Formats: sequence, C-alpha cells, structure tokens
Amino acid sequence: MRRGRILVVDDEEPIRELMKEILEDEGYHVDLAESGEEALAMLERRAYELLFLDIRLPGMDGLEVLKEVKEREPRPYVVMISGHGTIPDAVEAIKLGAYDFLEKPLTMDRIIVVARNALNERKLREEREVLLSVRERVEFVGESRATQEVLRLVDEVAPTDGTVLITGETGTGKELVARLIHEKSPRSRGRFVPLNCSAIPEDLMESELFGYVRGAFTNAVKNKKGKLQMADGGTLFMDEIGDMSLRIQAKILRVIEEQRFEPLGSTQVVEIDTRFIAATNKNLQEEVRRGNFRRDLFYRINVLPIHIPALRERPEDIIPIARYYLGIFSRKYNKVDLKFSPSAEKLLLSYPWPGNVRELKNTVERAVIMKRQGSVLMPGDLQLPREGMEGRLFGLSSLQEATRSFEREFIIRKLREHDWNITKTAEALGIDRSNLHRKMKILGIEKENEHGES
Repeated sequence: MRRGRILVVDDEEPIRELMKEILEDEGYHVDLAESGEEALAMLERRAYELLFLDIRLPGMDGLEVLKEVKEREPRPYVVMISGHGTIPDAVEAIKLGAYDFLEKPLTMDRIIVVARNALNERKLREEREVLLSVRERVEFVGESRATQEVLRLVDEVAPTDGTVLITGETGTGKELVARLIHEKSPRSRGRFVPLNCSAIPEDLMESELFGYVRGAFTNAVKNKKGKLQMADGGTLFMDEIGDMSLRIQAKILRVIEEQRFEPLGSTQVVEIDTRFIAATNKNLQEEVRRGNFRRDLFYRINVLPIHIPALRERPEDIIPIARYYLGIFSRKYNKVDLKFSPSAEKLLLSYPWPGNVRELKNTVERAVIMKRQGSVLMPGDLQLPREGMEGRLFGLSSLQEATRSFEREFIIRKLREHDWNITKTAEALGIDRSNLHRKMKILGIEKENEHGES
C-alpha cells in the first residue's frame, strides 16, 4: 500500500520538479500538473490525499480550483502556494477550507513538515470516521471445531491481499467474517465498504459501484463517488455476488484484475488500491454450469475460500452465541444481567435455527426487550415459533382459524429464512410473487422491524 499520493499544481516547472524531488525522497507518490484545468482532469482519474496548489495559475486560478475541489469526492487536503503579493488570497483560501499555505521561496523543511502534518491529520480524521462507523465489536463467537477452523482461515488470509470467497447459508455471519478479515489486515485503517448485490436493481448497480461524473445522466448534478472508490485503500465486500448480473460480472472482473475503472459519463481512468471479498449463499459452481455466473469470475474470486457451516451443523456454538448477545443486549437496553434458565437453553439447543445466527441474535434481542420482570429468561420469553404453537393452535375454535394461524406462522418463518426477500421466499414456497403479496395482506403480515417484531 502506498504511503501517500500527492498532486503538485504550479505553472513554474522548476518549482514543480523541486517539490517532486523533495516529496518523493520522503517516500510519497507525487504527480504534477501545470494548470488548474489539468489538475481537475487528474482528480477525475485518481484519488489524491494532498494537493499543493499555486494561487496564480494560467486560466483557472488557485481559488477557483479550490472551490471545485471542495465539491468533489474524495476531497484531498489542500495546501496553497502563495507568492509575495498573494498572502491575502492565501488567507482567503484558508477561510474556504484550505489546510495551510506555503509562501515562496519554498524551503525543503517547510514542504516536508506541512506535507507530513496534513497527511497525518487526514489519516486521523479517516480513522475517527471508521471508528464511528463501527456499530459493535467485530467478534465471531463459537467453540465448535468448525468455528475454530473459520477463525484459523481468517488469520491466514487476513495479512494477504488475496480475493476471498465466503460461502454459507443466509444469516451464518458472512459479513461478520469479512469485517474480521478486514480488521486483522494491513488495510484496517482504510474503509470496509459493504455492497449487497441482491438489494440493488441492475439499472442502479453500475452507478453504485463505479460512481458518476456531473452530467452523466439526468439528475447527475455533481460528481458522485462509487463503492469502488470509497473502498480505495481498504476493502470492498460484495455480499450475495451470485445475484449480480452477467453484464456487471464482466465489469467487476476487469476491475479486480486491473484495479482501475471509468466512472459513468467519464473517459478518465480512476486507479484504486482495493481488496475484494465476496460472499454468497448459492452454489456458484452450479450457477456456472447453468450459465448464470461467469466461470472466469468464479475462479478469480475463489482464490481464498472460506465456508461457514449452518448453525444447526455446529450446535456447540448455540449457547455461547446466545450468551454473547444476551450480554450485549442487556447492556444496550439497560437491563439487569440477564441469564437463561436451563430449560430455556434446552429449548435453544432443540430449535433448528433455519435463520442461523441472525435469527438467534434477533430472538435474544426480542427476549431482552420484552422482559419486564426478573433476571432469568424462561422458554416462554424466547417466543420461538415452536414454543406455544401447539397451545395456540388447539386453543382456536375452528379448523379455518387453525389453518390460517399455521399458514401465517409458516410464511413468516420462510420470510425470515430469506431475509424478507419476497422473490426468494415465493420461490421457496412454490408460488409467484403476487400470490405471496396477496397472502401477506390477507394474513396481516408486515415486515419485521430491526428488533424482529412485526
């Protein structure tokens, strides 16, 4: 990974070359531009952490360029270069958002100190943003041999830049493992950028991935950075990559191989330094055989495979995971230190967990939220589909009511298994989307909120 990428913008060649020599001796990657227009064109092609910008330039002056730079993403730190008669302009530039200014004649020590300070401050700002974006500690919990094998593979692949393919059923924790790989890698100070390939319509996927420039299409009123550029220096996690269209697959394959792309509406190439992690709940080899997934992309992303078994295949993990989330949610909702009764833990172990860890997490959170008295969670507090189902059914007065109750419970169960994805749930039930929508309306089924309540 590079130490820092700097763009020097000055119309005087001796100054440009001097700064390039000084900064490259310090280990920075340095590019040069002799005009504001050239600088803006270069900013379209690649991201820079720092810009040294002369105030007096042919064509666009430095203040005009500064205003343009502040409207773009990603935004580099800007240090203005001012001559004897441009100090007031340099002060104005600071008010407009410039980090600092250098006064000519330039000295080597001053150039080095300003560059180091600007880049260090920028790095600290990005690290704060990363820390603020973390919702909870990245921890993959479990005591089973299968979980220990996953953690061993994480430790092996994390220090590398190899592309990782994580497989497993929905809800097994594929994104959690991807985040863990990122946090243990040399890229941990960069961004972890998730992209759910199944949640974004194909006509929006390109702009989401590659970004676009102003005027690329109607309503494109300013440049927008895509996920690829957001992940520059970090990790892009492509969840459910098996749902990506063949057209986008071809484009992402090229980006993975070349580490460069063109935003929509631009002819300028953007260079990136990004690690790719993909995940899927599908059998990609079978998808390749059916013609739904590119063979070359499969081989490209399957460099370092990690498979996460379903929770029912590693029952030793159920209680440790449940206790882990019980501790988290007890603190989050300011409850006493709750614990499970032996009978509640027995029920947790007997339940098949079709929604895997995600369903277990939601079950524990719901139980904590709804617990009003006492410090021990009983089987009834868990509100699992099988708990009390028999009593509810036989407590109904007619076959019609029992049939309706069972159908509602069954459809909700299937919706949870497929993350409330209507298309996938309808396929699993063997009915079409419109029929499922109609049944949900008739049965009064609404999408669950973040606490698992409908």
